[in-house]
Amino acid sequence: MTVIPEYYHSELSIYDTQRAIERIKHIFLKKLCAALHLVRVSAPLVVDPNMGINDNLSGVERPVRFDVPCVGSDAEIVHSLAKWKRLALHTYDFQPGRGLVTDMNAIRRDEDLDNLHSIYVDQWDWEKVMLPEERTVEYLEDTVRRIVTAICGTLDELKWQYPQLETEFCRDVTFITTQELEDLYPDLTPKERENRIVAEHHTVFLRNIGGALRSGKPHDNRAPDYDDWKLNGDLFFWDEVLGCAMEVSSMGIRVSPESLDHQLTEAGCDDRRDLPFHRMLLNGCLPYTVGGGIGQSRLCMLMLGKAHIGEVQSSLWDQETLKQCRDADVQLL
Repeated sequence: MTVIPEYYHSELSIYDTQRAIERIKHIFLKKLCAALHLVRVSAPLVVDPNMGINDNLSGVERPVRFDVPCVGSDAEIVHSLAKWKRLALHTYDFQPGRGLVTDMNAIRRDEDLDNLHSIYVDQWDWEKVMLPEERTVEYLEDTVRRIVTAICGTLDELKWQYPQLETEFCRDVTFITTQELEDLYPDLTPKERENRIVAEHHTVFLRNIGGALRSGKPHDNRAPDYDDWKLNGDLFFWDEVLGCAMEVSSMGIRVSPESLDHQLTEAGCDDRRDLPFHRMLLNGCLPYTVGGGIGQSRLCMLMLGKAHIGEVQSSLWDQETLKQCRDADVQLL
């Protein structure tokens, strides 16, 4: 459901918005590569569904699938590149401490549309090789701080060119686990808990997403075959325009053979063990990695003080959303 805040107006024209988006993407990519020692690589839009490398997200979303007569098989448009990146690091022989980043474009046909969600997804998808002994909470939190520093530095440079922007970010990251958050607010829903903690601290990394909490329910569903549920999380910033928490990144240290074995069983996904990607992981053939996705449109929306993601990306919208935005003079691309 789309909600347009009362008295909202964009600080930038459509022309200046497009120029600012270009600037954000250029500046942030350079800062992210420097912070995490990444190099940009080409990435697929479609993958072979029989390889097991498409992102299953929460397990219920349907990928866009179509036949490719000249190949003689079906293809799937990616949901994300969470698994493909790890395979690419192995194939390209990346060494520990080095990684890759891609411009990932995806279609998520079953997404519920609102101010923050679109069927079109664009991310900086990144992945980095690490040593087994680096699979720690401390390493994860250091990586998060590096990303936040790159985001805040990008905003600083953007505001030099567009001083009318009023966006402010908190550079100090608050780290909290999903269990700690449930203990703080046991009577709230997971989304309400996120809004409560981010409203208070403004920049929050919420750890340990995927497994069941003491209440018997997970904070959120997460595929069992890329993140280690004890070493992952979501990065949130407070969105002053919408008055809510905005998730800009989902990331984590990836599964080891041992944690993959455990999580596949816990999630009821043992049938994936025979897929080529999962066999390689279980047999220890893939490097240990950390990685994630950072939403390009969401970051642009947040930095530019926009009320709807359609103001920074071109996508498809239902008639009610189009009417609401038209009546509020919100210009969708």
